[in-house]
Amino acid sequence: MPFITEGKTRLHYQKLGHGPRVLLAFHGFGQNLSYYVPVAEALKEMYTIYAFDLFFHGQSWLDKAHTPLTKDFLIELVQRFLQEEKLEKFSLAGFSMGGKFALTILESFPEKIYSVFLVAPDGIKTSFWYNVATYPGWLAGFFKRTVVKPQPFFKFVNVLNRFKLMHPAILRFAAHQMNSPAKRLKIYKSWTSFRLLQFDLPAIIKLLNRTEIPMVFFLGTFDKIITAAGLQFFTKALHNCQVITLKTGHSHLLAEVGNYLKQHPDLRK
Repeated sequence: MPFITEGKTRLHYQKLGHGPRVLLAFHGFGQNLSYYVPVAEALKEMYTIYAFDLFFHGQSWLDKAHTPLTKDFLIELVQRFLQEEKLEKFSLAGFSMGGKFALTILESFPEKIYSVFLVAPDGIKTSFWYNVATYPGWLAGFFKRTVVKPQPFFKFVNVLNRFKLMHPAILRFAAHQMNSPAKRLKIYKSWTSFRLLQFDLPAIIKLLNRTEIPMVFFLGTFDKIITAAGLQFFTKALHNCQVITLKTGHSHLLAEVGNYLKQHPDLRK
């Protein structure tokens, strides 16, 4: 199995499809690279997809020596991957948390990128739950304690639900992601370890408009985690951007993107 390693840190990836174009793909929280199989099936004649496991997911791991993850270290691993696979130009895809990885690569290698596909991406407008997990001070400590003792968290969720302070879909999503110790630990490790992956959005907009790299956004009509309204300031500022809205929520977006691509061959180009 292909890995890029540095000490005890390992970045696992797998090749899907056999098309002439190359797509580097990053999944969302709680998933692994196999979630790109429906997309790879739709694109197999056009693209070879290199799908990556995010750290703390699948077979990838980020050692304490490399925590929190810096952009420089991530780019170092990606450069080694490109050298090993002998890749010069490629497209990017990122779903949810994987959007942070795609945006980091976009910043560093704009001259190598054909196009970018972002599926309800994190990194442009972060969610409430991301801010809670990474907020400095007592909230971060509260979240860490929640890994072992989740009762205060669920009481908090119940209060939000009782007083209708947050959309029920967001509360259901949060509760589902927190319903086991393993999930809570993965959230804590992922969100705190990736907290340095932040972006100068006006600079990225200028970069995209200067280079005219095509951008395609896939968003869910029923997605309350990453919304079209929340990303509108970004998508409307781009000169070469297409926004496609699918009738689904956040969790099933990648599968629906695969279905959409099967039915719209023009977009595969």
